[in-house]
Amino acid sequence: MNRAMYQKLIYLFLIIFLFTSCSKKELELNTPSSKEKSFEIYKEAVEAMNKGDYFYASKKFSEAELIMPKIKFSAKASLMSSYCLYLINFYEEANANLENFIKKYPTDKNIAYAHYLISISLYEQILDEKKDINPLLKSKDKMLFFLKKFPDTEYALDLKFKLDLVNNQLAAKEMYIAKYYVTTQKWIPAINRLKIIVNKYSETVYIEEALHRLVEIYYRVGLIEEAKAVAAILGYNYNSSEWYARTYKILNKSYKTSKKIEINKDIGLIKRTIKKILN
Repeated sequence: MNRAMYQKLIYLFLIIFLFTSCSKKELELNTPSSKEKSFEIYKEAVEAMNKGDYFYASKKFSEAELIMPKIKFSAKASLMSSYCLYLINFYEEANANLENFIKKYPTDKNIAYAHYLISISLYEQILDEKKDINPLLKSKDKMLFFLKKFPDTEYALDLKFKLDLVNNQLAAKEMYIAKYYVTTQKWIPAINRLKIIVNKYSETVYIEEALHRLVEIYYRVGLIEEAKAVAAILGYNYNSSEWYARTYKILNKSYKTSKKIEINKDIGLIKRTIKKILN
């Protein structure tokens, strides 16, 4: 190869190198950075949420989480994704996301809120005393866990109130089963269910009825002394109640079902926290 040919090859190599370098730099300038892209996606998610398109917003928040430049931003996106799923009653998906959030971001400042939102999601799956008891038990366990770990948070007072309602629903479940056993004249199982209310749910609205039903059954099966003993407890503690009056008219066998507790979805506290997270 002569010298002139060798120089031409060098010049050609330099031109190709400079061209590709300039093209790469130009491409980098024209392509948004990962940081910019993540915030664009996050902004799109917020806009979708504000429009009420919560499912799409949840997907975009999850997408933004993966490319956020800082952990605190990723944690925020993850929590917002769960919140959007909660709003459309995708409880299982929301709780799975929240559990994942707790594992991935254990030191995040919103960790208590994540636990709270799980508690509320479980609580809102409570239907009535005739349905599956598992959501009740899971809700109660989660609330007790929260109150033990985060007793001084703004959410604790709300969960204490809801825990009372959960206990009422659990007592209602026992009462429903006890009444079923009464209708089938299975007296021992009925007595056992009523005793659960007396022993575990004495602070609920069902305690007076449970005592009355025990008097009723004891009297019917001929356990008069036991009936008198329970009637004395009812009279001592609730002598001005309707059930106390019925107990002393025990021969009247009319049954009336007590009013069922209704649970309304109130996300005021949940929304206030989300606004703080977004800002």
